[in-house]
Amino acid sequence: MAGGLAALLFVAACAHKPVPPVAKPAPAPVPVPVVAPAPVPAPAPAPVIATKPSFVPDITHAGDPLPDNVLAWDSILKTGDATNSQDSIQFAFSFTNITTGPVTIMNVHPSCGCTTAELPPTPWLVPAGTGGQIKLTVNIQGKIGTLFKYVTVTTDKGTKNLNLRINIQPEPVHVMTEAELESGITAAKVDRQAVFKGDCASCHNKNLNGKYAQQLFAAACTICHEAEHRATMVPDLHHLKVPTNPDFWRVWITSGKPGSLMPAFAKAQGGPLDDIQIASLAQYLNAVYPSTVPLPPAGK
Repeated sequence: MAGGLAALLFVAACAHKPVPPVAKPAPAPVPVPVVAPAPVPAPAPAPVIATKPSFVPDITHAGDPLPDNVLAWDSILKTGDATNSQDSIQFAFSFTNITTGPVTIMNVHPSCGCTTAELPPTPWLVPAGTGGQIKLTVNIQGKIGTLFKYVTVTTDKGTKNLNLRINIQPEPVHVMTEAELESGITAAKVDRQAVFKGDCASCHNKNLNGKYAQQLFAAACTICHEAEHRATMVPDLHHLKVPTNPDFWRVWITSGKPGSLMPAFAKAQGGPLDDIQIASLAQYLNAVYPSTVPLPPAGK
């Protein structure tokens, strides 16, 4: 009896003990399909372009003097005459290749920045028996007297200097007839600024831009003050009867003299000159026409 009770208690105890869960097997991995890489197309072959060998000059003698039997020039020295009213002057040098082969002009180099050359793009291939022209422009603004310039032509056969001589003279002063003089005086009595207008402007207000000091005096003042037949009412600057200095000249140039024939040259008063031109002209006049009358004592 006791043994049966013990068996029952053992069975009851086992009935209340938790049963461990049974582990489920992991799902089998899904195979990933292997995709072969797309084939890379081979690059198309580059087209074969037939090229004609270009002429390559031999420049080993480019720094040597150019022999006389290579290029025949119409001249290696050109002379030109100009007036100080011009801004520039032009020249042209013509040449012919007298060899049996090509000559290459590598460059044309002026001696200074005021000279510019006009020619085909370089290197300039000149076949045998042919020629060309090199055009030069020289800026002569503000210059006077005789100028010497040159340009160096460099070829694959050597170098050559082309030379320029420029004679710059003052612009001829127009000699007015008696009738022109009387007409101008009459107009100036009505309006002293009339010299800068109409027909008068062709002499009194011509090519004054960019001119200073001596060049400006020659262009703007000599027509009246240095004329061969100077009008009696125009002062002789060599024999002024008043003391002068730079301020004296600046005031007269700027404002002139109302009631007289002397116009106002300042742009602010209807004239053609700016402040820098007036200052340069005043300094020039003070140096060229020094005062012959002493200044009054200080305080008087």
